[in-house]
Amino acid sequence: MKMDQFRQQIDCVDEQIVALLGRRLAICRNLGAVKNRQGLTIQDKQREAHVLDSIREMARKEGIDAEEVSNIYGHIIAACKNIQGLTVAFQGEFGAFSEIAARAFFGPSIEAIPFETLEGVFNATSNIEVHYGIIPVENSLEGSIDASYDLLLGSDLKVYGELELKVSHCLISNREANLSTINKIYSHPQALGQCQAFIKHLNCQIIPTYDTAGSVKYIKDNKIKDGAAIASSRAADIYDMAILAGDIQDNPDNYTRFFILAKEAAVATGDDKTSVVFAVKHTPGTLSGILSAFADEKVNLTKLESRPTRRKPWEYNFYMDFEGHYLEPGPARALQMAEEFAIYIKVLGSYPRSKERIQAIL
Repeated sequence: MKMDQFRQQIDCVDEQIVALLGRRLAICRNLGAVKNRQGLTIQDKQREAHVLDSIREMARKEGIDAEEVSNIYGHIIAACKNIQGLTVAFQGEFGAFSEIAARAFFGPSIEAIPFETLEGVFNATSNIEVHYGIIPVENSLEGSIDASYDLLLGSDLKVYGELELKVSHCLISNREANLSTINKIYSHPQALGQCQAFIKHLNCQIIPTYDTAGSVKYIKDNKIKDGAAIASSRAADIYDMAILAGDIQDNPDNYTRFFILAKEAAVATGDDKTSVVFAVKHTPGTLSGILSAFADEKVNLTKLESRPTRRKPWEYNFYMDFEGHYLEPGPARALQMAEEFAIYIKVLGSYPRSKERIQAIL
């Protein structure tokens, strides 16, 4: 058989593949309409995992590399979610690490919707203006993000998932600037805190802003020649700005943990984590009583942190993460025993445990 004949066969198969993809997308578009009418979520991690497992098994039967086919189908699933209209709210401008985290969690084809404040993300998700919200909750260098936890305490939204994103900061400026002409640095306070050692040697004025990518947009829109912003390399690409220096964070192992927010609870997977907040009675041994309840049930705690309630001086809430779903027998018994020592306990959500840390590149 001649080469041209092989190519004609390939072209014929490609036509069939594209036609079948078109059929799959059309079905998903109709499915999305049904889900929206019934108020159901677009994202279904359990269903996705089942589909990918089936695809890998079919590939193995055909003698094809299962992981390569799985990677291809990851893009197909992302396109199908996009056509169903999956929307995710994030705080900041396009290029913010929250947007990067949203696309890493849900896929690159989602419609990411920016909000200026974290309150805006919570409100949009609560009012079902979007399917999901995403918020940063803690950083490996700077610790917990207080505003996020304060909003979680007062919200009925559920923590639906988590993501750990490796954060690499860049110093970004207009193309006419260089390191010697910079005397102001703009960025979010968390980013400024993560790059203290680098900033210290520049002898610049520090100007906190509401967002990393937003600071890039600000110096571009205002044609600031003597200022630079700290943000992601994606922000530099989006706004067509120059990167003066890369990887300027104090520690190369700089990770930010994000929570995915939803109106509904995540489906139990058997490999979950739970986040709760509680306040203890003002009597000796109450905190140790709560901790003993989890120890007795052999429930592993992964985080325990106290924060002021902002209602009374020296009154604290405790935020705790533990392994397992809150409805599983061990955690359920531990929570029931803990109620004896607590003023209240609120389950923020049980969600699939993050199994890997993601590099902030799109």
